[in-house]
Amino acid sequence: MKKEKINLFDLVPVIKEHITTEKEGELSVIAFPRFRNKFMQKYFIPKNKSASIRIRLEEHGTAVWDLIDGNRSVREIVDALADHFNREDNYEYRVSGYLSQLHRHGFIKMDTQCLL
Repeated sequence: MKKEKINLFDLVPVIKEHITTEKEGELSVIAFPRFRNKFMQKYFIPKNKSASIRIRLEEHGTAVWDLIDGNRSVREIVDALADHFNREDNYEYRVSGYLSQLHRHGFIKMDTQCLL
């Protein structure tokens, strides 16, 4: 049985349930628990450490992150950011590469429901 090829630009990025987003000025800060397991949270996080890890996104990362709503496809996000990136050469691959990296590191999942 031959696997059907899926175009990344047709997928819909969705923020995973364990990720929260806050704003610091105009930048987005994403946070996620150091451990998802309650036992690990209770016994392995030092008292002076936060239970969450926070990552402040830079300007471009924030622009991409803010458009991930579970409804827009990668293509729609790329199109919406054309002016933000001043339509520079290969900005589409920067955005899609960034989304791939977010997926690879477990911050988002790529939904294929729009392909069905």
